[in-house]
Amino acid sequence: MRLGHWLATFGRFWWEFIVGDTPEIALGVAVIVIAGWLVAKSAPTAALVVVPLAIIALLVASLRRGLNAA
Repeated sequence: MRLGHWLATFGRFWWEFIVGDTPEIALGVAVIVIAGWLVAKSAPTAALVVVPLAIIALLVASLRRGLNAA
């Protein structure tokens, strides 16, 4: 029983740490990491442009959402 409780607590901690209040951002980061890996496999130089632009786009979308909610 203690192991199950510990695992549940551990899982909740990591869920709150990674996902928190906005699962959209966590999902966006996961998509950017996977897309960056795929682009880097085929065109490493293009990944130097694609990944930062995707991060900026995610940041702008997050800021717009936050400003509209306020």
